[in-house]
Amino acid sequence: MIGSLAFPRAIVRTLPAALVLAGCSAEPPRDSAPEVEVRTLRVAPSPVAPTDELPGRVVAFRTAEIRPQVGGMLTRRSFEQGAAVRAGQLLFQINPAPFRADADSARATVEKAATAYTRARTQADRLKPLVDTDAISRQSYDDAVAAWKQAAAELAEARAALRRRQVDLGFARIVAPISGRIGAANLTEGALVTAADTAPLATIQQIDRVYVDVRQPAERYAALREAGGTAGPVEIVTASGAVHPVKGRILFSGIAVDPGTGDALVRVEVANPGERLLPGMFVRARLPRPGMSAALTVPQQAVTRADDGTAQLAVVDTQDRVHVRRVQLGPIVDGRYVVLAGLRAGEVVIVEGQDRVQPDTPVKQIPWQSGAAR
Repeated sequence: MIGSLAFPRAIVRTLPAALVLAGCSAEPPRDSAPEVEVRTLRVAPSPVAPTDELPGRVVAFRTAEIRPQVGGMLTRRSFEQGAAVRAGQLLFQINPAPFRADADSARATVEKAATAYTRARTQADRLKPLVDTDAISRQSYDDAVAAWKQAAAELAEARAALRRRQVDLGFARIVAPISGRIGAANLTEGALVTAADTAPLATIQQIDRVYVDVRQPAERYAALREAGGTAGPVEIVTASGAVHPVKGRILFSGIAVDPGTGDALVRVEVANPGERLLPGMFVRARLPRPGMSAALTVPQQAVTRADDGTAQLAVVDTQDRVHVRRVQLGPIVDGRYVVLAGLRAGEVVIVEGQDRVQPDTPVKQIPWQSGAAR
């Protein structure tokens, strides 16, 4: 009976070891973890043309303040407020009667001076042969010549006064000095104006072409100028986000740098069909930067941020496992980040699905396509 119980006890002693071995052999292998589907992109170098999108303000191509050059009473306004006017078009009429009377008086003075000049010249011509024959004294002839020259000077003075009165008469008609769109009239018929008035009668702005004044860091513009890119096209984006249909061109950069901000003024000239851009409007200008012939770019959604704010990418290795890589980003070009450091050409990054994986997780790659249906 005792012998018959020995065998079962031996079996009992060997069971724990057997169970431990069985448990070890039952542990799932590392490669048996479920794969997570992600959309990936293999990065490759490509040329890019980065831009700086900076705020700017629209300025009229030309501005003219309409002011009177003579004093008088306004008798007529000959334009519609807010309408387009052309150069030379009559805008205001000042009562011309006083200036016409002054011009008539000056014209009469000219005729009087002309008569005196003719008489003095005739007298000098008559005395000239007499002085040659000693019929009159040299003094008498010299006096006649002096009177002739004085009459000539008085005639010239009278003619100049007439021209001045005619100019004043012309100033009674206030015309547009430039073509453009005229604003509100500050005075109406019956108002008394003078040449010393501080407020303009109206303002004309030419806006078929406009300027966009942008402030850009001085070192950025210097780098662009050295690269020969200051003549590149400039896109203008309105406050609503719409892109202006015509691209502008950089005219110049200011010669002075703001000591408080370190920015320099950049003026962009742009055609303005349909007068979509109005003076004083705030817009955004995409100024060109030196191009990159072989840059690595990734879609914006591929970039995540670490706890300290550092940019990072989820990179898939040749074993289809995920590694988080910190990278240095450059500008955004066409919705894609330029990666300056931390990524090599030919590597695969996760564009969508990186929030569902952890480092060293196996993944199943699906090619990512921009704008494709999901």
